[in-house]
Amino acid sequence: MSDLEIRPAAPGDLPEIVAMLADDPLGAQRESPDDLTPYTAALTRLTADPNQHVVVAVREDRVVGTLQLTVIPGLSRRGSTRAIIEGVRIHADERGSGLGTQLIEWAIGEARRQNCQLVQQTSDNTRTDAHRFYERLGFEATHVGFKMSI
Repeated sequence: MSDLEIRPAAPGDLPEIVAMLADDPLGAQRESPDDLTPYTAALTRLTADPNQHVVVAVREDRVVGTLQLTVIPGLSRRGSTRAIIEGVRIHADERGSGLGTQLIEWAIGEARRQNCQLVQQTSDNTRTDAHRFYERLGFEATHVGFKMSI
């Protein structure tokens, strides 16, 4: 798929990004594609932070995938730096094409370039297909995660 470009997300990409975030049962409940104001503010904050990497996959001038990679320096694991992959979404027309693998491989490569020793990824308990996908790529379900809305 040499016609694919992975690049930093730009404000003009937000309609497509938010549409992908909203295109599943979970996202449909929590995303608002009709109001991009909070997403614009968030992208501005993310773009200003050198440890945040929001990227899009573009094919034929069309945004077809996205993810966020966060680099976190830490003290645990002998001062290791880790990367967290979040918000992975693939356009419905592209699912099953290998694009998800390419995006995750990009994120792992970028984590290596940033001297990370660990890559973490979370996925909602209900996304069993996604769990199989991540396991196929070498991720292991080693932890239980907890969240609290505040």
